[in-house]
Amino acid sequence: MKYYAGDYDVVVVGAGHAGCEAGLAAARMGSKVLVCTINLDSVGMMPCNPNVGGTAKGHLVREIDALGGEMGINIDNTYIQSRMLNTSKGPAVHSLRAQADKQKYSQRMKNVLESQENLTMKQIEVVALDVENGKIKGVLTKNGAYYATKTVILATGTYLKGKVIIGDVSYSSGPNGLFPAQDLSQSLVNLGISLRRFKTGTPARINRRTVDLSKMIEQPGDEKIVPFSFMSEEITRDQVSCYLTYTNEKTHEIIRENIHRSPLYNGSIEGVGPRYCPSIEDKVMRFPDKEKHQVFIEPEGENTEEMYVGGMSSSLPEEVQIAMYRSVPGLENVEFLRTAYAIEYDSIDSTQLKLSLEFKEIEGLFGAGQVNGSSGYEEAAAQGLIAGINAALKVRGQESFILQRSDAYIGVLIDDLVTKGTNEPYRMMTSRSEYRLLLRQDNADLRLTEMSHKIGLVTEERYKSFISRKEAIEGEIDRIKALQITNKKEINETLISLNSSELKKPISLYELIKRPELDYFKVEELDKDRVELPYEVQYEVNTMAKYEGYIQKQLEQVEQFKKFEKKLIPAEINYSEVHGLRIEAVQKLSKIKPMSIGQASRISGVSPADISVLLIYLEHKYRLSK
Repeated sequence: MKYYAGDYDVVVVGAGHAGCEAGLAAARMGSKVLVCTINLDSVGMMPCNPNVGGTAKGHLVREIDALGGEMGINIDNTYIQSRMLNTSKGPAVHSLRAQADKQKYSQRMKNVLESQENLTMKQIEVVALDVENGKIKGVLTKNGAYYATKTVILATGTYLKGKVIIGDVSYSSGPNGLFPAQDLSQSLVNLGISLRRFKTGTPARINRRTVDLSKMIEQPGDEKIVPFSFMSEEITRDQVSCYLTYTNEKTHEIIRENIHRSPLYNGSIEGVGPRYCPSIEDKVMRFPDKEKHQVFIEPEGENTEEMYVGGMSSSLPEEVQIAMYRSVPGLENVEFLRTAYAIEYDSIDSTQLKLSLEFKEIEGLFGAGQVNGSSGYEEAAAQGLIAGINAALKVRGQESFILQRSDAYIGVLIDDLVTKGTNEPYRMMTSRSEYRLLLRQDNADLRLTEMSHKIGLVTEERYKSFISRKEAIEGEIDRIKALQITNKKEINETLISLNSSELKKPISLYELIKRPELDYFKVEELDKDRVELPYEVQYEVNTMAKYEGYIQKQLEQVEQFKKFEKKLIPAEINYSEVHGLRIEAVQKLSKIKPMSIGQASRISGVSPADISVLLIYLEHKYRLSK
């Protein structure tokens, strides 16, 4: 029996990182939102490493924040350690990473959702979707409640038919011992949605009191904290250290002797795991010549003795795991609080989605996060934000909000998933972006905040803060372009002291700091008119000046890229009528249904020759229509 329980504009299924951002974005844009979760205690939960950011992922968090999302603000309020990664390299790959107090992170995010106007949260399990004539109508819960809705966002994470595997032991479970969602998968299959089986895993959690940290290398946080959120002012907090140790030949011997008991190697695991986050047994077997592997010991919070063992995720039997961990320096007497495990779950084939993250065949149904085949909190949150925005725009009857590959890492992430698909859990990396120098984490607000303000997500407070920062950067660049540095004796002496060559004629300060050995900060002595500006403004000015030539080249590449992106393909096109297209191209184009020639060119199996044929066909059609 079912009963009518209410009517919503947007129903979000799941309250992990995707579900939280989706629900908040839609509600902040004025939609009436219901967020459904199997357990209210798992809102914004971190079932794996309690950290936010890292290489490329830090870019995603900055972009989420620039668009008006919550993840950056939440981690700024709950971090216990913060570090900027890749500082020895150029600014394009600098990535912020923060260790979170996982309980505080979850609790604060839950409170933000509870306090959000237009948003209701309920501890209920959605077991079926109601679709009529290819359009979403409502959701049914295990308790019999039926909620009518205009849109649904699937943000189910690793819960769909979740199965935990530890050696020979396996049982139905969601992450962290929570209930799985056993019924929704069948409803999706009945609607014609293609599912596949993916896998991820997590290492053991250990008791700090049984760890000898003196045998490890301390990894402290940065002295100067760079916030994730553009809205966070300077923040300082006592930081907690992480620690580094290594596996050794004894560790590897234990793994090799027991590899036949690994579900990864004996066929017990059906799901495909993440290539870029392998288990320790995978690393040992794949790289037999490597004598040791890094192991990071990371606190899970300020009020717990639990520590996360980064780099040693495993699905070996529990007793093998214990022996393996105790072979590592500093872990000789370690006690487990939670055993490492692998988890299998159902996810969708992401090529069933549009770039808006709406399903092509079911109007009003969106997918976001790990259910789309991605891995990681940041990738999930980014998709959740875009799905939430587009669900709200759908309710308003407005055009979808789509970020191009040249706009944001979020655009790269979604385009990769939707256009190329993925055969394994997808992880964002800087190498996936063609325009890394343009898509830096430091300029995310300059790229995206204006866009988000136009669709009504960014608040006036955030927008005013953005305008203030933008004007400060532009004003300082104008000033140093106009400031002439002469070739006076004292100026040249200062330059020599900075290991730079003398000036033969006057030059602007802007041009001077382009010298490889100089930068905006080093030439302060030559800049008598300089006024105190926030560090992030100075950093942006320095980057824009030093890399101006490279940035201009990438902007020219983007203009070429956009020409193909602007060549739209009619939705009703029948590719089998396009003479000259290869059979594989017809099949791939018919399945993906690209919006533009640019998107079509990125589909695996569509060649440059196919694109030329398609361009000729579209041009011919256009001429006939005139």
